[in-house]
Amino acid sequence: MAELLKGGTCLLLIFLQKRGNHRLKYISLAVLVVQNASLILSIRYVRTLPGERFFATTAVVMAELLRGATCLLLIFLQKRGNMKQFALFLYDAVVLQYVDTLKLAVPSLIYTLQNNLQYVAISNLPAATFQVTYQLKILTTAIFSVLMLRKSLSRLQWLSLLLLFSGVAIVQVEQGQAGGQSSPGTARQSYVVGLVAVVVSCLSSGFAGVYFEKILKGSSASVWLRNVQLGIFGTLLGLLGMWWAEGAAVAAQGFFHGYSPVVWGVILNQAFGGLLVAVVVKYADNILKGFATSLSIVASTVASMHLFGFRLHPPFVLGAGLVIGAVYMYSLPKAGPPLGPRKEPTTPLPLGKQRSEPGYPPKSVLVE
Repeated sequence: MAELLKGGTCLLLIFLQKRGNHRLKYISLAVLVVQNASLILSIRYVRTLPGERFFATTAVVMAELLRGATCLLLIFLQKRGNMKQFALFLYDAVVLQYVDTLKLAVPSLIYTLQNNLQYVAISNLPAATFQVTYQLKILTTAIFSVLMLRKSLSRLQWLSLLLLFSGVAIVQVEQGQAGGQSSPGTARQSYVVGLVAVVVSCLSSGFAGVYFEKILKGSSASVWLRNVQLGIFGTLLGLLGMWWAEGAAVAAQGFFHGYSPVVWGVILNQAFGGLLVAVVVKYADNILKGFATSLSIVASTVASMHLFGFRLHPPFVLGAGLVIGAVYMYSLPKAGPPLGPRKEPTTPLPLGKQRSEPGYPPKSVLVE
């Protein structure tokens, strides 16, 4: 009887754990979709409002400052509020290990450029068009991964990249013939400027992501420390970019010119959204992330129709459909090598342990 109760308790715990994991996956999916769609839609909204615009370069700087300050606070809490340990840790990780810190200057420069270009692109492109076109970052990341990291792609992934490029090309041809779609009453927009900005942003995103992976391979530093190091360079480079692009205007009208509660909401979303995704993404596998990207494209398109008067045409639907399918296909796991007949092991496993599926590592290895 005792053994039956023990076995029943274990089964109940396993059931509750699996149920909890499923709930976390659905929560992760919702967070990824909302963050992806809301950031683009909110930037488009504040950049197309009538009246004087805020300076995008100051928003990039504020996002870097808030993200860096948040990560510093998290590291401080990890040190249990011990100021001496906190200061010594930062001095050792940032100053003494300056070579490791300097490695992040290049990706930080590219990320700062990318953040500024996103404002330019979304200011000149409909949110749905930007969301579809921005998926080219998957193509650029894949190409840089093959060239720099010698990674191999499956035939299905190469096919998905071809479909991705075709879908984006169809959308661009359709939008180019329509001359882009602007919301009524908004400032003058340039479709060509927006397209160039999003393409350069995709190239920079792909290169920065692969370079970041290459230089930090095998590093044991936490994601919070890396964000602090990135934030140091990002803030300095953001200030330099602000001075170069809008220095005179910022000096004359003020750093916070044009800021409103909605603008602060965009900055907070940009600052904390990435950190939130970094926390949540460990509960989401590649398929779930691909599905979230696809849903965010649909959400952005539907919201654009209601908020900005975006009109759907058959070529856009076809192109967006190809992109959504390509994103999902690319996220599918590679097929393993042919396996022989599966032989069930004869030795019993300890209670609570699971056997791995054939051709796959243990589940604990697959968790990011």
